[in-house]
Amino acid sequence: METSADWGTSGYDRGFQPAMTHRPQLYPVSVKGVVVRAGLVLLLRNERDEWELPGGKLELGEDPARCAEREIAEETGWTVAAGPLIDAWQYHIADGADVLVLTYGCHPATGTGEPLVSHEHREVGLFTGAAAAELRMPDGYKRSIAAWYRELASEI
Repeated sequence: METSADWGTSGYDRGFQPAMTHRPQLYPVSVKGVVVRAGLVLLLRNERDEWELPGGKLELGEDPARCAEREIAEETGWTVAAGPLIDAWQYHIADGADVLVLTYGCHPATGTGEPLVSHEHREVGLFTGAAAAELRMPDGYKRSIAAWYRELASEI
């Protein structure tokens, strides 16, 4: 009788299909960046009239930090260097629609001009931490913004 130790990598090649009693829940992954320049955090207003951090969908095989850098450049025209992972949380949009959100603290490149608004958003804004905390946006973003401000303050 064949055991799991005998399968190796060829068990699937021979047609073996393990019994699945539980199907894992799959979620899209969205990678966001908290970018603070001159004490102001960069935010975008989306089609739901909520403010959000710049970022987007993680592509298959893409490094999450590089995804944050790419998405911020695409959405705002800013070049950033992704720093530490700040938070990971599940955002419940609607029944059956959840997203895993990863947020990175990001450093803007020197000489970064005014942010641009891409076709994906309605508006771009730069806000103080206190003002951002009062905006209509998911609590996970607010938590990430506050955490990045704390991290930046500890670097001084």
